[in-house]
Amino acid sequence: MTRYCIDPATLLHLARSGQRAHPSHQLVAPSALRTQALTLLLPLAADGELDDRAVLELHTAMTEIKVRLLGDRVSRRGAWQIAREHGLEDLRLAEYLAVTRLQADALVTTDAELLTLADGVVPLADTAALIRP
Repeated sequence: MTRYCIDPATLLHLARSGQRAHPSHQLVAPSALRTQALTLLLPLAADGELDDRAVLELHTAMTEIKVRLLGDRVSRRGAWQIAREHGLEDLRLAEYLAVTRLQADALVTTDAELLTLADGVVPLADTAALIRP
């Protein structure tokens, strides 16, 4: 079994595309994943790109994707250390790196800022890896 840590943008990508991770993979993420993914939809609703019904449908699709959510003391401590090492002002991105280090084989993200931060810190994979066996 391959374990992938996914970020909010990746969860949203899976929900929008209707794709699911291959059964041989396990998805993991920090406990704030779904709230952060829903937050990505706020500007789209505010701009009228999506109506509330469409947002709620995506929210339902996101909650149907099986993800092991982690928020334990060890993950938080790892996020703190990563944030301090990289001069980050908050723990949001560091949490994904910490969970990847502790629980995953690779991080899957389409977020440019997280990709830059993750380079050389944790292994990376693309979204296509999620659906391949």
